[in-house]
This record gives sequence, C-alpha cells and structure tokens, in this order.
Amino acid sequence: MEESKFGYENLEVWQKAIDWASEIISLIDNLETNRKHFRLIEQLESACSSVAMNIAEGKGRYSQKEFVQFLYISRGSLYETITLLEIFLRQNWINKNKFEELKYKGKEIAKMTNALINSIKRAADVSQLSAHSQNLLSHED
Repeated sequence: MEESKFGYENLEVWQKAIDWASEIISLIDNLETNRKHFRLIEQLESACSSVAMNIAEGKGRYSQKEFVQFLYISRGSLYETITLLEIFLRQNWINKNKFEELKYKGKEIAKMTNALINSIKRAADVSQLSAHSQNLLSHED
C-alpha cells in the first residue's frame, strides 16, 4: 500500500521545522533548573511547535495569499522561539553550544521560509502579469 501524504509533508522547510521542534522539546524534557518556570517552558514548547504547525495550516488553505500569511506567522513563532532560547541561555538553563546549534538551525529554517514566501509572491506576480497581458490582448480584437 502506497503511503499517502498531505502536501505540506513534502515541504523541506516543514520537515526541518518538525525536527527542530522535536529537538527543542527533548531539550525541555531534560532541563535542569533550580525552580521550574512552567510558563516560560510551556511558551517555548508552544512557539517551537507553532513553526511547523503554521506551515502545515497555511499549505492547507485555499489561496497562496493565505499560505504566505501563515508563513509570516510561522516565521514570527521561530523568532519567538529563538528569543526564549536566549532567555534560557542567560538563565544558564541551556549551554552556549546548544543555543548556538539551535539558533543556526532556526536561521536555516527562516531562510527557507523567506525563500518560499518570495517564490510564492513571484509566482503570483507572474500570474497577475500574464492575466493582465491576456486581458490587454483580448481588448485589441
């Protein structure tokens, strides 16, 4: 039986975002803090998982414009995740090497997200230009 996939599962950026979220959640599971800061921990779990979730949700929308909007939200969640990781670093809850590794992976996901946004926008611009050209040609008759 052939495995069926949702469209977002084929996106490399979604795959990387899932791996990144899983790595961060595993890190959270092993945090050593003097006292638990549950709100910050829950916020980190929420933010890191929102990156992939918003990519998937946007891909499931009916228009490319909506997809781009969800990609912007995804990118915002990524920036929120990096900010929370910076706070965790400053509290010495995570080490510098792990922070830099996760930040590097986050930058890679951000670049991929930006490239996808730009690609969708370019395709929309070309489509609009083509439709405009067709409209002009039809009025020449």
